[in-house]
Amino acid sequence: MTTRVLIIGGVAGGATAAARARRLDEHAEITVLERGPYVSYANCGLPYFISGDIKKRSQLLLQTPEGFDARYNIKVHVRTEALELDRAGKRVRVLGPEGERWLPYDKLILAQGGNPIMPPLPGADAANVFKLWTVPDTDRLQEYLQSAQPATAVVVGGGFIGLEMAEAFRQRGLATTVVELLPTVMGVMDRAFGVAIAHELEAHGVNVVTAVGVKAVHGDERTVELSDGRRIPADLVLFSVGVRPELTLARAAGLELGASGALLVDEYMRTSDPDVYAAGDMLEVLQKVSGRKVRIPLAGPANRQGRIAASNALGRRMRYTGALGTSVVKVFEATAGSTGLTEKAAREAGLEVGVAIVHKDHHAGYYPGAKELTLQLVYERKSARLLGAQAFGHEGVDKRIDVLATALQGKLTLEDLAELDLAYAPPYSSANDPVNLVAFVGLNDLSGDSPLVTAAQLKAELASPTPPLVLDVRTLGEYSKSHLKGAVHLPVDGLRFEHESLPRDRRIIAHCRVGFRGHLAVRTLKGLGFTNVANVTGGYLSMVAEGGFDLENG
Repeated sequence: MTTRVLIIGGVAGGATAAARARRLDEHAEITVLERGPYVSYANCGLPYFISGDIKKRSQLLLQTPEGFDARYNIKVHVRTEALELDRAGKRVRVLGPEGERWLPYDKLILAQGGNPIMPPLPGADAANVFKLWTVPDTDRLQEYLQSAQPATAVVVGGGFIGLEMAEAFRQRGLATTVVELLPTVMGVMDRAFGVAIAHELEAHGVNVVTAVGVKAVHGDERTVELSDGRRIPADLVLFSVGVRPELTLARAAGLELGASGALLVDEYMRTSDPDVYAAGDMLEVLQKVSGRKVRIPLAGPANRQGRIAASNALGRRMRYTGALGTSVVKVFEATAGSTGLTEKAAREAGLEVGVAIVHKDHHAGYYPGAKELTLQLVYERKSARLLGAQAFGHEGVDKRIDVLATALQGKLTLEDLAELDLAYAPPYSSANDPVNLVAFVGLNDLSGDSPLVTAAQLKAELASPTPPLVLDVRTLGEYSKSHLKGAVHLPVDGLRFEHESLPRDRRIIAHCRVGFRGHLAVRTLKGLGFTNVANVTGGYLSMVAEGGFDLENG
């Protein structure tokens, strides 16, 4: 018998599901419904069309209804909205160019994605206010940029799209401000990385305002009013403050939702109705490291979910084991990336967490062009298993994040990472890659050879009733430029000869610029009989990024 597969939604999950379904069953009757005018387009490429990096609009359109029909014998109906799901009758009421009608199915795949959040603020419907989610959104924004010739832009939201659009507007010559309600931009990463991203934005002329909300858009005045009363010039305003899963159809049909508020599916991408499957941003999925059900609205997982949903709808037995949330974002000349759990997320999951940070050249320092890379590992203290990683730098970030995402998939430990045999030649890496080095740092922490504290932990200890002595082991030149007020300065190379001035009955926390000399200081002090000593992971650079320290010059 011919299986009727009806797919609601195109783009990533739905289009992938449709193509996979045809590859598995030449005789299935496959129909795709898409509410918008385009069934398959490069959603992630839209900001790069606005910036001018992608020159031709046609490059964004990956497949057309005619192309689907010719290549796959799949019927695609664009500008067609699903209005009602009759689960008992196994049919969907739709409204399209042909009018209203019911379409039957044997297996239904929901891939309706999400909708960008537009806060109900005064002026949010002004003609100079935009979002960027679809090709029509892009067309409207592009037309406005060309016709109105705006000079100033405000991007509300400092997530992926917000950062990409801030860069796009600067590349087009607009004076641009990013406004983020959270304490740092890129709030899905730990604080130090949000700070580094903000510095990169500011270095390229983007004004960054954090920990402040937007109160109103004044379209006539061409300003945005912030919650603290400030007004920022804004010929153009773009909102990118998050995405809600599209659940209107699923909720009305009584499909079960998960704790996160998104659609619940099992490991086979099956909803609470055994004949209804789902994929993409409308779902909650298993976070592979924490084991929690969360929303991970990313294109990679959506594509894999679509493939698995179609496979199971057509009788295969294919499991989806969850997602790591691996992501990467370009910020002008820099890159930020993450995989697995951040330190914050790991602690919220109730795990006993260790953190190791290195600031290291992305390839051999003696080879021309070496650029400093910040790499952070989060690990479970009792098992040494890797929990997550984050990186920021101007070269080599994506390479390390991909290695560490693979390590997470394989459930590797710090010992495994220390032994990784990674490709080395001076133009590409060092004999010990930053991945190896940061694992060494973590292992030294777990063994007690060189205990670590994060910059945030140091700040908390300094505020305690029994604060530690902070030992700055940098050179005199480094110390003179900037140092922590009250820190004792003893350069590491003279520590063996001057350690008698240090108290043995008080906790000592050492730091250098990036962590290595601090590690040497800890090992020296331990060898000299000091017992309660630790090193600031990431050193002074991480302290500056954390903020909140009493720093002075001279």
